[in-house]
Amino acid sequence: MKDYKVDKASLSKTFCQEVYQVVCEIPAGKVSTYGSIAGLLGMPQCSRMVGRALKQLPDDVSAPCHRVVNASGRLVPGWEEQKLLLLEEGISFKQNGCVDLEKHLWNYSVSE
Repeated sequence: MKDYKVDKASLSKTFCQEVYQVVCEIPAGKVSTYGSIAGLLGMPQCSRMVGRALKQLPDDVSAPCHRVVNASGRLVPGWEEQKLLLLEEGISFKQNGCVDLEKHLWNYSVSE
């Protein structure tokens, strides 16, 4: 496993704000992954930091965090509401309980 050297201090407020901006761009009926968001921000090694940023979302920030899943389409453990919110948006799930990423993965492009 590669040992990435990341300046954790630089992942504070600015990183979190960038994460929230990307998450706000995910359209209803689509999902993204922690790794994809980290990659969009130019820090592909920081997918766990994306998760931490979403976990500490301030009360005054509104972002559709339920649209972010792991690379396998697995939901956040213990967050039962996430699946309900995704179902309301038409997201389908495979038999193993993971989001069907082939159907619902958001492909970010500048033109969207």
